[in-house]
Amino acid sequence: MPTLLIADDHPLFREALRGAIGRLLPSATLREAEDTDGLYAMVEADPDADLLLLDLNIPGANGFSALVYLRAQYPELPVVIVSAREEPAVMRRALDHGAMGFIPKSADAQVLGEAIRQVLDGNRWAPPAAGAAPATSPDEQDVAERIRELTPQQFRVLQMLATGLLNKQIAFELGVAEATVKAHMSAILRKLGASNRTQAVLVAGRLAVDPPDGDGFEAGPGPAAAR
Repeated sequence: MPTLLIADDHPLFREALRGAIGRLLPSATLREAEDTDGLYAMVEADPDADLLLLDLNIPGANGFSALVYLRAQYPELPVVIVSAREEPAVMRRALDHGAMGFIPKSADAQVLGEAIRQVLDGNRWAPPAAGAAPATSPDEQDVAERIRELTPQQFRVLQMLATGLLNKQIAFELGVAEATVKAHMSAILRKLGASNRTQAVLVAGRLAVDPPDGDGFEAGPGPAAAR
């Protein structure tokens, strides 16, 4: 029996996904999460799942960062982005960052089912407009590569850092010593090619769905050069 994971904070859309999957795969096992904490715990508990349907704007994610992280940590898990953002450029960026498909939330049940079937068969699926969009910029691809170098704990620290938490607060949330957070922070700065917390957040922000037009900051040598 196939196992499918659903990560979306909208109960009605999760219900629609359950219905489409139920018609396509009546014997499938479904698991659900409504935020990134639940998402990462769900994937960690079931890394051999057949497919993850991931809401691009699930609470706790910063743009494409969750997708990039999951593809690095679980390369065998196919991920399909489901989103209300239907701009061709957004679809193309998702595919370039490793998604096996992109399903607009406006898709009807028939299209939803066909997309899921195609990906389960090992194919990619996205609206035709995605293929006509320009490729993701080399700068953004470089940032994604740097994010992939982070360990799971470092990635969590970076996510908390992006919300404005201080080291002491991050340590409390993670249940670790502040010195441990500082060690993670040093590794994050090195891997992202940043010299301080603000620059690290700016670098990671380039994976936002609507990234800033420019921050005037050019990241330093990447992880390979740092080693």
